[in-house]
Amino acid sequence: MTALPKPFRLRVPDAALADLKARLSRTRWPDEPPLAAWSTGTSLAYMKELVEHWRERFDWRAQEAKLNALPQFTVPIRGIDLHFIHAPGRGPRPMPLLLSHGWPGSVLEFLKIIPLLTERFTVVAPSLPGYGLSFAPGQERFGIEEIADIFAELMTGVLGYERFGAQGGDWGAFTATRLAYAHPQLLTGIHLNLLAVRRDPKIPGQTDEERAYLAQLAAWLREETGYQWIQGTRPQTLAYGLSDSPAGLAAWIVEKFRAWSDCGGVPENAVSRDEMLANISLYWFSGAIGSSFWPYHARMHRPWPVPAGETVDVPTGYAEFPKEILRPPRSLAATLYTDIRRWTVMPRGGHFAALEQPAALASEIAEFFGALG
Repeated sequence: MTALPKPFRLRVPDAALADLKARLSRTRWPDEPPLAAWSTGTSLAYMKELVEHWRERFDWRAQEAKLNALPQFTVPIRGIDLHFIHAPGRGPRPMPLLLSHGWPGSVLEFLKIIPLLTERFTVVAPSLPGYGLSFAPGQERFGIEEIADIFAELMTGVLGYERFGAQGGDWGAFTATRLAYAHPQLLTGIHLNLLAVRRDPKIPGQTDEERAYLAQLAAWLREETGYQWIQGTRPQTLAYGLSDSPAGLAAWIVEKFRAWSDCGGVPENAVSRDEMLANISLYWFSGAIGSSFWPYHARMHRPWPVPAGETVDVPTGYAEFPKEILRPPRSLAATLYTDIRRWTVMPRGGHFAALEQPAALASEIAEFFGALG
């Protein structure tokens, strides 16, 4: 018998808020190499400003209230309590849409875009298993394959939708892609703002676009994948430091907000300081940073989520944001996604599209699924 969802409301204990402030006040700072700020990692001067703001001015209760303004639930699936937002659509016959986040994100990424999407969609936005409010100490760890199966069960077995659309970036894009591969009969289509194309630097570049992408990929693999290797090979070792030091946790995450967003070197140009800290705080209060690494561990120790030679054949839409971490050309994307119906090059935005450009992304999602009929 399928379990029924239970209403959920987040309330972090006052003692946890006090403990966070106390830990921030005792931060032990490293020195910084005499090189350009940010060139070797998160800037010391920036971190001191961020931690002061977090300790003295950031209002967690205000962020908590924004999340609690949306209908939230938990339901037991596969031995965990899965947290999800279930926001009903306002229009006639709204289409069910699964909205999936990634790392280092959370459902808080979607606070601005959900009200825009519910004009046409009923939005289901789960916390990925092992992330945020879908985490409890000692629970089973899952890779993208299992996460996709869990989300299929949520949408069909728990919520009763026969078919639905799926959208995501980062791991959310991989989850939507895996869903479309493993459960194509359930999907009306998928819309992505990151492509789950294999990152193979040895593929031959036949066109100028393909050669430019391979140069981009080589730079990414050389300079930007250190976090993937440690999270994918020694996640538990890293978890000790980031679970004990909120400043360390913030430094690990905020560097990605700067590197992956369309911010011109200033993170707040793309995502507000309070939005970043809300996301970081959720990792801190939930204690889920170590478990959030698990999809990286699974990815490094398993085949690609869509097996070699296989394809995704459901209708696919893609929004290419100019500061996304990798932007494969359509010719390469078509080797995996065989039914690309919409491909839009966006004028602004980066990896955190739902935070950076919520109206533009919501419009793209609506246009893609609206054209499917």
